[in-house]
Amino acid sequence: MANIPTSDGLKTLSLYSNGGSEANGSLVVCFGEMLIDFVPSVSGVSLAEAPAFHKAPGGAPANVAVGISRLGGSSAFIGKVGDDEFGRMLADILKENKVDNSGMRFDQKARTALAFVTLRSDGEREFMFFRNPSADMLLHESELDVNLIKQASIFHYGSISLIEEPCKSTHLAAMAIAKKSGSILSYDVNLRLPLWPSEDAARDGIMSIWDQADVIKVSEDEITFLTRGDDPYDDNVVLNKLFHPNLKLLLVSEGPDGCRYYTQARILNFKGRVPGVKVKPVDTTGAGDAFVGGILSVLASDTDLYKDEAKLREALLFANACGALTVTKKGAIPAMPTRDEVQEILKRDS
Repeated sequence: MANIPTSDGLKTLSLYSNGGSEANGSLVVCFGEMLIDFVPSVSGVSLAEAPAFHKAPGGAPANVAVGISRLGGSSAFIGKVGDDEFGRMLADILKENKVDNSGMRFDQKARTALAFVTLRSDGEREFMFFRNPSADMLLHESELDVNLIKQASIFHYGSISLIEEPCKSTHLAAMAIAKKSGSILSYDVNLRLPLWPSEDAARDGIMSIWDQADVIKVSEDEITFLTRGDDPYDDNVVLNKLFHPNLKLLLVSEGPDGCRYYTQARILNFKGRVPGVKVKPVDTTGAGDAFVGGILSVLASDTDLYKDEAKLREALLFANACGALTVTKKGAIPAMPTRDEVQEILKRDS
């Protein structure tokens, strides 16, 4: 495939070609929640005012798994859903999207989690969750597919699975297995304050596993929350309060403006910003997950990506395009882009 020049002087590489062997064979295992998002049929209204809702599969780790698969990568999902129609539907959706769902478990007593997602007029979201408890919170360590975790080139997770036992202990055990097996640990904060007992509990819980991750993705709002109000645009805040000695790559998502990156690869250490890809937003649900899927699909094929700034910037532009395409459709998993769609939007912006 010919290189595609972009408006920022970056180029996509043959790494992003369709069906290329580079994108396959390096497994990304995503751990955590999968649920049903109910999205209002019209934007800019409260939940009470919404005339109808569309159901859409969601849950950040599952979104990332589908995102990677849609881009031609290899992914698996580990988590628990209810032994109900919604749970079976979610398992089928993963299978249809070529995500390995063999690590899924089904709870006969608890229901699949539901989330009602309000779309404001600017496309941003507000959440109302139904989990009391939901099946994803009840995954036990004994139910983990250990062999699947050991195959992971990258083991990816969020923070929601840290909120309640037994899932919290299961999460920590899965991380330990992955780390021992040589996996890259990838952490997307994915702050959902309504699910935590308090702000302090959320902050402490999120930071409790911070120093174990190799790759972390955080948003501007999450930086402000985790640092108790510090300026999320201040590099010193990010580097002094959030960068830890073992961290290979810290990514800060900035929505339509793109992303920032910080790395300390031995004597190399660099930081910068990659611009976003402009689109007309319809629904921002899943945009961050599509971005994560985009960068992990590249990192799985080139685990030293963070050591080469030029390659990293190319990969982040690709990831930004993944996020941009997702906001042009409603829902998360239904909106995850294919590699062809990403290439087309990069050509458009070239």
